[in-house]
Amino acid sequence: MSKKICDFLIVGGGVVGLSVARELRKRSPKASICVLEKEGNVGVHASGRNSGVIHAGFYYSPDSMKAKFTRSGNLDLHQFCDEAKIPVNRCGKLVVAGDEKEEQVLDVLAERGRINGVPLTLIDKSQAADIEPRAKTYRRALWSPSTSSINPRQVLDALVTCLKKTGSSLSFGETFVRKGQNSIQTNKGTIEAGMIINCAGTYADAIAKQFGMGRDYVILPFKGLFIYAPEANGAIRTHVYPVPDLSTPFLGVHVTIGADGKTKYGPTAIPALWNEHYQGLKNFRMGEFLKVASAVGRKFLTDGEFRRLARSEIRKLSRPFLLSQVSRLISGVDLSAKPEWGPSGIRAQLVHKPTKSLVMDFVVEGDKRSLHVLNAVSPAFTCAFPFSRHLCDRIFS
Repeated sequence: MSKKICDFLIVGGGVVGLSVARELRKRSPKASICVLEKEGNVGVHASGRNSGVIHAGFYYSPDSMKAKFTRSGNLDLHQFCDEAKIPVNRCGKLVVAGDEKEEQVLDVLAERGRINGVPLTLIDKSQAADIEPRAKTYRRALWSPSTSSINPRQVLDALVTCLKKTGSSLSFGETFVRKGQNSIQTNKGTIEAGMIINCAGTYADAIAKQFGMGRDYVILPFKGLFIYAPEANGAIRTHVYPVPDLSTPFLGVHVTIGADGKTKYGPTAIPALWNEHYQGLKNFRMGEFLKVASAVGRKFLTDGEFRRLARSEIRKLSRPFLLSQVSRLISGVDLSAKPEWGPSGIRAQLVHKPTKSLVMDFVVEGDKRSLHVLNAVSPAFTCAFPFSRHLCDRIFS
């Protein structure tokens, strides 16, 4: 068993953990920085399974961290991709309304965008058709020209290259086991660190509790599934999203254009049964299953809105139903098609135990020795660079 010492130890090699390491290096050129990743590569879970959409930042309440970080993160990520020569599909996004009630929400989103400093335009039906001829909207739509798509794997790989060049270390296949008195124990040995930054995704709450943090919270894993659209590359020009339910952290079924021009429909947002419940019984852990079952069961019994959301999301596992949802957004959808499901992704959704509510914004707790990212909520990939600056401001304050 080995023993290591470092100034900063980051647990979790997703986009947030890597971005924190990058920002720490900028502020502490001579510090020893180590990223601990339990898998054999970075971004094996949520970050590497991300949709790749660079969001603009108009969905979110102006007083939220998400609003602040998404707008600046959009600019940062575009710049990073340009400098790293990572292809960006600057396809934009249309948000379409199904009826008069949904159209009123477009005005709410437009106002949020104005306050958040996001370039947005309310357009009429004919203008929407000029942008995407197959888009369907009631009378108006919202056009977001700064929404784009990238390949998240390329961003993660570029971050790893950056970290290696600047002297940070990445330890793969090494898992956090438990907190020691002045160290942590891993499956490979002991690590002493001046500061520990917990960016462990679905495991962040369990790790935080060992440090006396996050006692009011529990993380529930939600599974997202897309289907590959039976469309030729370039058949759809832009992302097409529905008007969202602003009371939930999910954006509904939408049409996503990838960096390569391919089209996807989805996603679902159903509770996973354990943290890495991607397919079948792979990665099954009884303790995680019991934790999730208990938390979901309590919410299902006590929260009528959660019951409604869960039932509506479960229906999306039916391809005909999911395709019918897509047909509300664009014309020409073959409802009899049987497209393939893409690989699933799991998002770590924080629940506030006292109120039993889904937490809609970033949550961080910590002290002078450790910092814990309890809720790196979507769109954390877009927000990663400014969020890492926020975390480092706390570390160096």
